[in-house]
Amino acid sequence: MTTSLNTTLARVTQRIIDRSADLRGQYLHTVETSAKAGTQRAGMGCANMAHTTAAMPSSDKLRIHAEKAPHLGVVTAYNDMLSAHQPYEHYPELLRAHARSLGFSAQVAGGVPAMCDGVTQGAAGMELSLFSRDVIALSTAVALSHNVFDAALMLGVCDKIVPGLFMGALQFGHLSTVFVPAGPMTTGLSNDAKAKVRQQYAQGLVGREALLESEAQAYHAPGTCTFYGTANSNQMLMEIMGLHLPGASFVNPGTELREALTQAAMDRAFANTGRIGQPAIRLADIVTEKTIVNGIVGLLATGGSTNHTIHLIAMARAAGVLIDWDDFAELSGVIPLLARVYPNGKADVNHFHAAGGMGFLMQELLNSGLLYGDVKTVMGDGLAAYTQEPWLDDGKLAWRPVPKVSADTTVLRPVSEPFSADGGLRLLQGNLGRSVVKVSAVAPEHRVVRAPAVVVSDQQDLLALFNAGQLEKDLIAVVRYQGPRANGMPELHKLTPPLAVLQDKGFKVALVTDGRMSGASGKVPAAIHLSPEALADGPIARVMDGDMITLDCERGVLEVEVDAVTFAARPVNHPDLSHNAHGTGRELFGLFRSHASTAESGASPLFGDRP
Repeated sequence: MTTSLNTTLARVTQRIIDRSADLRGQYLHTVETSAKAGTQRAGMGCANMAHTTAAMPSSDKLRIHAEKAPHLGVVTAYNDMLSAHQPYEHYPELLRAHARSLGFSAQVAGGVPAMCDGVTQGAAGMELSLFSRDVIALSTAVALSHNVFDAALMLGVCDKIVPGLFMGALQFGHLSTVFVPAGPMTTGLSNDAKAKVRQQYAQGLVGREALLESEAQAYHAPGTCTFYGTANSNQMLMEIMGLHLPGASFVNPGTELREALTQAAMDRAFANTGRIGQPAIRLADIVTEKTIVNGIVGLLATGGSTNHTIHLIAMARAAGVLIDWDDFAELSGVIPLLARVYPNGKADVNHFHAAGGMGFLMQELLNSGLLYGDVKTVMGDGLAAYTQEPWLDDGKLAWRPVPKVSADTTVLRPVSEPFSADGGLRLLQGNLGRSVVKVSAVAPEHRVVRAPAVVVSDQQDLLALFNAGQLEKDLIAVVRYQGPRANGMPELHKLTPPLAVLQDKGFKVALVTDGRMSGASGKVPAAIHLSPEALADGPIARVMDGDMITLDCERGVLEVEVDAVTFAARPVNHPDLSHNAHGTGRELFGLFRSHASTAESGASPLFGDRP
């Protein structure tokens, strides 16, 4: 029996299709113009070909010069600064050898930068974080601009890296492309225990040595951090959008299954070129309006990272698809929350995967008419393959149906018994502008806060007030001049522990900011990405200490209780932000600041802005 598609899902999708028609048509025209008959190297000049193969083994040279077999380019975000990306170190060797065993060839097309937000939280480097996404997109396009590849593998995991790879790869949407994860680290100290030590440190109850020991036990090995932040939300998105192999997202590094999945990703990339007896499946064929909607659904059903209310808009825009926060909000009303993974619960992504993971989640959504099954993926037509899980059958990769029942309903539930009837993200609107809030981690009793404002223009100022004992009261912290044009929209994750301490003491506490929070945003309600930002003369620039603010997640309201005439008449004195353009490497930020769009349009000077 065919399940009827949810009417809200269908209506929002049609709205997106209509809104995107012109831009999507332009994008697809570009894709068709870029495609070639035969290999991408057909008709290439001899000198150009010689440069391509100069450093390759003679056997690979013969294959490429013959212009018959497909050639694959690897774009890698490898570095060993990021635990999630350290496993990629030996992928090129593995992939080149596997390509040769199939009679094909592969090269590393290029590398892209990959910074760790965990290292730069609260530091100047975080102000380059969002900018790095667009640098990665450009770097990906540079890597593929040689136009010698018939297929591509994208090796990346973390916060800005996957969105950047995605955006850059879509400029070459005529290629067969597969995204290749590296998997999460094994479970260490629980995220809940780690958070408690952070709060104790914020209160001065434990010292730096105890804090460092706790953090080192949590972040202890190669692989993605195990909480459900932006990095693991990226992996969820790539799978539910059909760009990973089924079940590949959360298999640990260094295992036989991980290696088998990596080789199989290359197999699919070659198969999808259309050069070896199967129909071609290009990246542009996979990433459609329905695919983007599936991504939003996955984000809502899992309580994923609020960063994707920026990233996914820019990612969709790169494919000629226009989405906005209204789409997220309307879908959130009908998409149930099916997962509880820290910070939305106590489990980590390894527990989520063991409970049934992405396969169970997608099976439930498909069976309830809440996900489009009639889409193309790297596996072919439809999402049916994604209700299978990978395993090794006598050492060989195989897939089997995912269980019909969750192995742990405290972590993963069916649609018939959700954690909540609606999704994990909400849109807040009012006389302060528009913002988003992640409610999946916020207890119901904390979702409505009415309290006086404490206004700062730097997160360090709020931390100083906390350390001085001046925040022992009901308050809404207003942290402004943190938007994309002001200082690059850094994550303000270091504010979570002190605000959580105040909440635990019984105070009504919330955060309002034109900046970002980490994908690991926790139990304190935070109205983030407030648009327009303060530097663009947004209303947040007029808020004063003591102004009463209402943040209501249930009604979707964010209001300052000041007479409209009085509020509009207040002078706005922007602080001197010239220091944001100085320091090691930060002159580059001027490029981003001068072109950055609002948060609601993707905060991108390249691909995220609305025409």
